[in-house]
Amino acid sequence: MLNVKWRPVAIIATLVLLIHFIVRSPYIEFQFSQTDDAKDALQAEHENVIANGQAPGNMKHPLPVTVTVTQDVGTPHTVTSIVKETVFVDSDTTNEVLEKANAAFVVLTRNNDLNDLRETLIQLEDRFNRHYKYPYVFLNNEPFSDEFKEKIQGMVSGECQFGLIPEEHWSYPEYIDQTRAAEARKDMKERKVIYGGNESYRHMCRYESGFFFRHPLMDQYKWYWRVEPGVKFGCEIDYDPFLFMERNNKKYGFTISIKEVIETIPTLWNTTMDFMNKHKEMIPAANLMDFVTDKNGEYNRCHFWSNFEIGSLDFLRSDQYMAYFDHLDRAGGFFYERWGDAPVHSLGVSMFLNKNEVHWFEDIGYYHGPLWNCPKGEANKKCWCPEDQSVEVKYKTWSCTLDFVALENP
Repeated sequence: MLNVKWRPVAIIATLVLLIHFIVRSPYIEFQFSQTDDAKDALQAEHENVIANGQAPGNMKHPLPVTVTVTQDVGTPHTVTSIVKETVFVDSDTTNEVLEKANAAFVVLTRNNDLNDLRETLIQLEDRFNRHYKYPYVFLNNEPFSDEFKEKIQGMVSGECQFGLIPEEHWSYPEYIDQTRAAEARKDMKERKVIYGGNESYRHMCRYESGFFFRHPLMDQYKWYWRVEPGVKFGCEIDYDPFLFMERNNKKYGFTISIKEVIETIPTLWNTTMDFMNKHKEMIPAANLMDFVTDKNGEYNRCHFWSNFEIGSLDFLRSDQYMAYFDHLDRAGGFFYERWGDAPVHSLGVSMFLNKNEVHWFEDIGYYHGPLWNCPKGEANKKCWCPEDQSVEVKYKTWSCTLDFVALENP
C-alpha cells in the first residue's frame, strides 16, 4: 500500500499526465487550432471541391443511419404547404402493408458504378424505401455481372429487375452521318465543351430522352423515380412522393433547375420552335413556356435537372411527347451537337404541361455534384444537408427554381 506521505505526489503526477494527454490529443489540438486564417483556408478548400464536382468531406453522411420520425399531422410537411393528401409512415417498426402507387425506381448504370450506387441506395432505402419497398429497374447497355446483381439485391428492400438495353436504342440511327458526328465530337473536345468529346454520353442522353420508358421492364409501371449512382439523399422522406404525385394530378417532379450550357445545344431551341410551328394543335393554351423563355420570348436555357425526376410514364408515352422526341431525333442534335436529356425533357414538359402539373420537391434533400437541393427552416430539422448550400440560395443567377415558383398558376 502506498505510503501516506507519497499520496499527494501521486495525485499531482496523475493530474500532470491527464493534462498532458488532453493537450496532446489530436482532436483537442484540431479544435484549438481553428484560427480565422485556418477557417478561411478550409472554406476555400470547401469551395474548390464543390467547383470540381465533388461532395465536400463534411457533407458525406455516415451510413447507414436510422431516423425515427414523429409526424405532426397538423403541420404541413413541405415548406410550400400545398400538399392536399398523402400517406405518412408513423413508425420505423410497422409491419402494416402500406398503400402504394404503380411505380418503380429506374437506374441507368454500369457494373463499374457498383460502389457509388450502393452508397446511394443505402441512403435511399434508409430515408424512404425501407417503408414502402418499391421495386427497382436497373438498365445497362452491357450485361450486368453476377457480382453486381448479388450485391444490389442483398441491400435493397424492393424487387430488383435487371434489363439489357436493346442495341437499336443505344446505337446510331441510319439517318445519322457518323463522320459528321465524329467531327462534331472532335471540335467540341478541342473547345473544351463539357462531355463534348464523349460518344457514350450522347447515346445516354438520347436514351434517357426517348427510350428508357419503352424498355419492356417499364411497361407494367405508371410512375418512375430516376436515380443515378453517387447521388445523396439528405433528408428523411416521411411520405410517399409517388402517391403525392398521383393524388394531386402532378405529372413531373424535380428538385434542382439550372441554366444549360449553350455550347451543348446551339440549335435545340430553333428545332423545338420548328416542331411547335408544325404541330400547333398539340400545344395546350395553358402551358409552362414562360419557364423556358425570358420576357422577350427568347430561350433562357432553364431546365429541370433530370438526374432526379419523379414522373408520369403515361406523359412520356403520350403521342405529343413521342412526336416531339422523334422530331428532335431526326434533326440529329443528340450526335451533331450534345443535346442533353434534361433540356429535352424540360422543353417537353414546358410545351405540354402547365405549372399545376409540375412540382418542386423542395422538401427532398438531394445532392448531385456539385449542387444541392436542401429544405429550409423547419423542414431542415429532418435533414443533414446545409440549407445555405441549396442551389437557389448559393447560385441564384444560375438557378431557375425561384423563377418557376414565381410563375402564376393557370
